Amino acid sequence: MNKIFKVLSFTGFAAASMLAPYLHADVTIATWNIKHLGWKNGKNYAVLGEIGSVFDLLAVQEVMSEEGAAKLHRSLEAASNESWAYTMSHLIGRSSYKEAYAFFWRESEVASAGGDVVFFDGGDVFAREPYSALFTDRDTNETFALSNVHILYGDGVSDRLPEIEALSDYWQWLGDEVYPDVPRILVGDFNLDSEHLGFDTLEQLGVEPSYSDGRGTTISTTEGRYPNHYDHIFLQRGSALNVTDQGILRFPEKWGITHDVARDSISDHVPVWIALNSASLRTNAELDEIGVTASSESTCIDLNESPVSALDQLPHVGGSRAQEVIEGRPWSSASNLIRVNGLSAGRVEEIMSSGLLCH
Repeated sequence: MNKIFKVLSFTGFAAASMLAPYLHADVTIATWNIKHLGWKNGKNYAVLGEIGSVFDLLAVQEVMSEEGAAKLHRSLEAASNESWAYTMSHLIGRSSYKEAYAFFWRESEVASAGGDVVFFDGGDVFAREPYSALFTDRDTNETFALSNVHILYGDGVSDRLPEIEALSDYWQWLGDEVYPDVPRILVGDFNLDSEHLGFDTLEQLGVEPSYSDGRGTTISTTEGRYPNHYDHIFLQRGSALNVTDQGILRFPEKWGITHDVARDSISDHVPVWIALNSASLRTNAELDEIGVTASSESTCIDLNESPVSALDQLPHVGGSRAQEVIEGRPWSSASNLIRVNGLSAGRVEEIMSSGLLCH
């Protein structure tokens, strides 16, 4: 069963806050930016399901449609031969470009405890307000809050810092008003290394990143390179949650997938995960049988050939800018898109790194 929340919902908070103590959950939790999930961009959902099903609870960013979430849900069930559930926010954003957040969970291990809420951002700092929900470990009946965030990429670090610094207010809001006395976990794509000084205001509250081996979480076009450490899991220092293991699942290395195929048909990010109370990742050998190649549906967007209906799928490119792209043909390089009204250098960089353009 799935749900889409378009307004704040506080149903179940009071009941959840009465549950105590919150200790020893034994599930694996992961965060994964699955690039533009739900667009017609050639996603290999069978492989997505195989990778995602090694976890018990999965927080996903860049969900672009209900259809995409439903497809991933079906793929998780097919890959694991188990029942999964999911919930997602409404599409969030200030412009025509909007994204949703979603949570997917294995029903034999995890249950929804309600409390789904999109942050009420009175200061309008966040371009995509974070989304959170309560989950209960079925074995122990212990509950925790999981919060999902995708920080604005913008034109550079200076555009990201206001949202990064506002995370401290968000964290306190969760603890004071939304989930009092419930352990909280903050996950997502922060578009900033966790050691950046911008996280100081959050860390002053005792919130720490769950470090893994220190390497990056974004997939380069160069084989074996993961250049940016952008995806993180933050926990309260001294939290009742018992983290016994953690890691970064670099699926291209683990399953022998080329970086080009990963970026084109899976994602340009890899999952980051933690294990609670000695839980372990599920083993899954079926990827070898599926054959991890670019999906037969895969089509790239050609600046010189594609119609408006394809061009307006690019980040920051709506119908009017797509028409400008057509009028500006021929394009010798995507970097020249800076000539289009409203496409800054940072936005053009995001378009070029989206994996949607033809090489």
